Amino acid sequence: MRTTFARTLLELAERDERIWLITGDLGYSVVEAFADRFPDRFLNAGVAEQNMTGMAAGLAMSGKTVFVYSIVNFPVMRCLEQVRNDVCYHNLNVKIVAVGGGLVYGGHGYTHHGAEDLAVMRVLPNMTVVAPGDPVETRLATEAIARTTGPCYLRLGKGGEPTVHEMTPVFSLGKAIPMCGGGDVALFSTGAMLETVVKAAGHLSRHGIGAQVWSMPTLSPIDRESILAGARSTGRVVTVEEHGEGGLGSVVAEVLAEEGLATRFKPLRLTREPRTCAGSHSYLRSVQGLSAELISSSIQAWL
Repeated sequence: MRTTFARTLLELAERDERIWLITGDLGYSVVEAFADRFPDRFLNAGVAEQNMTGMAAGLAMSGKTVFVYSIVNFPVMRCLEQVRNDVCYHNLNVKIVAVGGGLVYGGHGYTHHGAEDLAVMRVLPNMTVVAPGDPVETRLATEAIARTTGPCYLRLGKGGEPTVHEMTPVFSLGKAIPMCGGGDVALFSTGAMLETVVKAAGHLSRHGIGAQVWSMPTLSPIDRESILAGARSTGRVVTVEEHGEGGLGSVVAEVLAEEGLATRFKPLRLTREPRTCAGSHSYLRSVQGLSAELISSSIQAWL
């Protein structure tokens, strides 16, 4: 995903001289091409994310479209006040790009895990929150947020995520993407869980359970119509995300409750207390019950 983002941003910057990139002293092997091609539009702010956000806000006030890039927690938690007051309050064209959403930086421990970022960012004023499911969605999402006025949060994986979409889907911020149909349960996935959720749907199919799958690359604004369509057509909704409370599951629960639907609902997400804080990405996912097999087994038992 991050390689696709970097390539797409470079293409956008070729066409739009307003685009800048600021990094917090990381991203090497990713940002060099931009820095080499546009040295006057690239800044390394150092390990100073609060300053990085303030610089981005100042540039945006001068008419620039500024992308800031860092590991998931650093451009969110470390400088939340600057994001809230400098960027969101003034509705500035600052695009916060977080790499390593979820448990991708597994071996680095909890300090590098992204378990709360979607919850934090989706409640900020004027903030568009996007978590693409594969490299195809990453390219489309990067292009979309570059066109969008105001602050945006782009959450990327880092685990060599495969391409899930065989054809380029219709992509629009605030809209879900239907992946496959089924009449027994509706599965909603956000971010890099998409491939795993599609595989889980395959497991369910082999057990006679028809699962429709929706990719939800945008959490704010949320696609209420698709959530309600899945709920009404199956009566059962499951959300899957590599994130804790306050993310996709919470958003979908709010929609279902506000609509007053008598829908069975099950969120699959990270536990509030990490049972294991360090390990490989695949191991930590399994510990959290987020492998394709465990997702399928959990849904079968629930049904």
